Amino acid sequence: MRTGQDMSLLETPRLKLVSLTLGIVEAVIDGRREDAEALVGARMPERWPNRELVERAFSASLHAIRANPDACLWGGRVLIARGERGERDSRVLGSVIFHGKPGDDGIAEIAYGVEEASQGQGYATEAVAACVRWALSQADVRAVQAVTFGWHRASLRVIEKVGMRRVGVREHETMGPLLVFERRA
Repeated sequence: MRTGQDMSLLETPRLKLVSLTLGIVEAVIDGRREDAEALVGARMPERWPNRELVERAFSASLHAIRANPDACLWGGRVLIARGERGERDSRVLGSVIFHGKPGDDGIAEIAYGVEEASQGQGYATEAVAACVRWALSQADVRAVQAVTFGWHRASLRVIEKVGMRRVGVREHETMGPLLVFERRA
């Protein structure tokens, strides 16, 4: 059953997926680690996130995000590992973002990243699967797409595990072909 744009907390067996807000993005870009940690309710990794990562992750500028956060941050989540000793032990592992609210074509493009020390443990697959399910439950979404390079084995494995199928190729202006994958509602 399809729902509205419900951005409540998503949970998986090992993760809390907290909605990405303008306040979180601004705190990260401004280098206000303590504020970012307070907003997400978890410790941030030492080297993550940083301004460069945020600028690469979002297709919109900070100015555009500020002008329309609901559209630009649509569906974005911060991955938080459930702490073994409670909330004080919770830590940020990465993020799942969409490249804005889907347009008239109903396609939501997803991207994700997990900080280096937490890679290879299935967190990306767990988070992406939950976010794809959420996106496909939204009334205005017909498909979720992911784009990656053919050499990026870890990303390809996540895409495969969440049930996406290759539907095309897109050219990157400097790095060559990107493979396009999709899962339909």
